[in-house]
Amino acid sequence: MSPFLLFSFVIGYFVLLLVVAYFTSKNSNNDSFFIGNRKSNWMLVAFGMIGTSLSGVTFVSVPGTVGDFAGDAFKGFGYFQVVIGYFIGYFVIAYVLLPLYYRLNLTSIYNYLHNRFGFFSYKTGSLFFILSRTIGATARLYLVINVLQIFILDRMGISFTVTTLIILAMILLYTFEGGVKTIVYTDTLQTLLMLVGLIVCIIYILSNLNLNIGTALDDLSLKGYTNIFNTDIGSKGFFVKQIIGGAFITIAMTGLDQEMMQKNISVKNLKDSQKNMITFSTVIVLVNFLFLLLGGILYLYILQHGGEYNGKQLLLNGKNIIGDDLFPTVALEFLPKAVSIIFIIALISALFPSADGALTALTSSFCIDILGLKRREDWDEKKRKKTRLTVHFTFAFIFFLCILAFKAIDNKSIIYVILDLAGYTYGPLLGLFAFGILTKRQIKDGIIVTIICLVAPLLTYLLRENSAALLGGYQVGIELLIINGIFTFLGLWFISGKPGTSEIKM
Repeated sequence: MSPFLLFSFVIGYFVLLLVVAYFTSKNSNNDSFFIGNRKSNWMLVAFGMIGTSLSGVTFVSVPGTVGDFAGDAFKGFGYFQVVIGYFIGYFVIAYVLLPLYYRLNLTSIYNYLHNRFGFFSYKTGSLFFILSRTIGATARLYLVINVLQIFILDRMGISFTVTTLIILAMILLYTFEGGVKTIVYTDTLQTLLMLVGLIVCIIYILSNLNLNIGTALDDLSLKGYTNIFNTDIGSKGFFVKQIIGGAFITIAMTGLDQEMMQKNISVKNLKDSQKNMITFSTVIVLVNFLFLLLGGILYLYILQHGGEYNGKQLLLNGKNIIGDDLFPTVALEFLPKAVSIIFIIALISALFPSADGALTALTSSFCIDILGLKRREDWDEKKRKKTRLTVHFTFAFIFFLCILAFKAIDNKSIIYVILDLAGYTYGPLLGLFAFGILTKRQIKDGIIVTIICLVAPLLTYLLRENSAALLGGYQVGIELLIINGIFTFLGLWFISGKPGTSEIKM
C-alpha cells in the first residue's frame, strides 16, 4: 500500500484532534489544564483511561509475546497473569488511595507526601514521578513512532528524527491550551478508535482462517499458546510473582502516578471516581484478553502465509518478525487496504493517549510540585500561564531526546523494558506512600530521604543481577518493584521514630 495514502490518514486524524481540542479548550485556564476544573464526566474518564493504560505497547507488543517463548517471563497467554494482578491493584486504588486524595483535596497527589513528611519527601516523590513517567511515556512513544517510521516514513524518505519532531509537534498543538479538560475528550475518541481497530483485525483474521473464537482457542491450545499459569517457582514468570507484581505495578504506575490520578481527581466526587476505576478495571481485563487472542491468531495466520517458526524466531522472507514486529507486518503487508488503514488509525490512537496525558501530567507536576506555581500569590494568571507553557515545551524537547535514546537501544520487545524500568523508578514512590499510609511513624525530613530513594533502586539492581547465585537459582522478575519499595520502606523506618517523641533519627 502507498505510504502516502497511509500518511494522509495520519494527518487527517490529527486534524480531527485539533478540532476537538479547539472546542474543548475554550475559556480554559490553569485549573482547566491541571484538573479539568473537577467537572470531568466519570464515564468519559473511565473509557479514555483504557487508551492511556494500554498505549501502543499493549497494541503492538502484547500480541507479540504469545509465541515468543524466548521471552524473559511470558509464554503463551502468560501475560494474563499480570493482568489478573492489575485487576486486584485497581481495587486498592479505588478504596485506599482515591479516598485519601479526595479527602485532602489534592491537585498534585504528591502533596500528600508534603503533608505527611515534609518538603524533601514531597520534592523527592515528585522528582521520581517525573523520572518514571518521562522514561515510560517515551518508551511507549518510541514503539509506535518506530512502527510508523518503518512502514510509512522510511518509504517517503523522511528520517526518524524528523518523524519524532512532527509527532511531538502534533501533540503539543492540541494539548498546550486545554490540558486535562481537552485530554478527557480526545482520549475517549482515541480509545474508541483503538478498540475498533483491535476488533476489526480479530474478525478479519478469524474469517480468513475460517475460525471462530472457540475453534481458534482450540488450535492455539494444541500449540501451547493459551497456557496462562507458570508453576515453576524459580522462573521469572512464576504465577504468584506475576499476579502480586502486577497488582503492585498497578498501584504504583496508576495509583501513585500523577498522570493517571490527574484524570481521576478531575471527576467531581469520590463516588464517581470510584465508579470510573472499577468500570475501567473490568474492561481492561477483557481488552487485554482480546490482545492476547489477537497475538495467537497472528501466529496462526503468518504460519499459513509462508512463516517459519522455531520457538525463538518467526522468520518471514529471511526476516525475524517475532515480538513487536509481528502485528504491524501482518496488518500492513498482508491484510486488505481498508483493514491496513484501520490498523494505522488504531495505532496512532494508541500512541497519542499515552503521550498527551504524560506531557500534561509532567507539566502539572513540575509546575505545582517543583516550581510551587499554585503558591505563587504574587504571580498573575498571565505569568502562570507563560511559565506553564515554557515547562510544557521543555518536556516535549526532553521527550524528543529520550525517544532518540530508545531508538539507539532498539529492543525487540519493549514491554519487557518498560516493566523493568518501572520496577526501578516507581519503587521509591511505592515505599514512600506505603510508609506514610501503613505507619504512624514520623521521619526526620531532609536530604537523607532523597538518598534513601536513590540507594534503594541500586540495591534492587544488585540483588536482581545476583539473585540466581545468592538465592539458589531463584530469578527476580516482575517483583523487583516490590523489593525496591521494601528497601525504601526499611530505609525510612531506620530514620523514623514514633510521633510526638524525640526518637526520630538522623
